[in-house]
Order: sequence, then C-alpha cells, then structure tokens
Amino acid sequence: MWLSLGSRIWLAAAPVDMRLGFDGLAAKVQGVLAADPFCGHAFVFRNRRGDRLKLLLWDGLGFWLIYRRLDQGRLHWPRADTGTVELSAAQWAMLVEGGRGPRCRPLKNARLHCCK
Repeated sequence: MWLSLGSRIWLAAAPVDMRLGFDGLAAKVQGVLAADPFCGHAFVFRNRRGDRLKLLLWDGLGFWLIYRRLDQGRLHWPRADTGTVELSAAQWAMLVEGGRGPRCRPLKNARLHCCK
C-alpha cells in the first residue's frame, strides 16, 4: 500500500470506536469529516486512550485498513474534539515511528478538498 503522488494524510481529531471497520470508518469520513473516502487520501483515526490507530485508504480497487496498537505509551495527537489535521509525510513518519508526534493544530470545521 502506497500513497499516490498528491495524496494527503488527514487525522480525525475526535477519537472513534476502534470496532469500526471499512464501512463504519468510510461513513465517518463522509459524515464527520465531510470528505470523499474514495478520493485516494489517507484518513487516520485514533481511540480515546491514544494507544491505537486505524488508517483508511482507497487505492482505486478497494479499501486498505491498517490497524496499529502500541504496546507501551500513547500516540501524541493534536488536542481537539472536532476538526481535522493534515499531516506532512515527515509528521506521519514521526507519528508512526514513535517520535513526539505531529506539531500542528487542528483545523476546526475544516473542509477536506478531495478529488474535485
């Protein structure tokens, strides 16, 4: 699974139920984030405790759903209950490699501009 050139990585600021699968997370992308889950961008969700994340990505043939659970510690996530945050590739790498996490602020009521 690779992000295509021009793909963006979006964090959902509010935590979600980690029992959600492909359809539930795609519905969150549409309803909560007001974006198109089929646009080829990556959408990242976390649980309330901050020790698990799921990434949802449409590659043109189907969805990828990647799940990560930390054995120790927590993900350093932007503090917000609503909105989204766009991550750069470097910020994503810091988040998943156990660094201090993204240094960015959530965009309240942000509109994601996927696939025009």
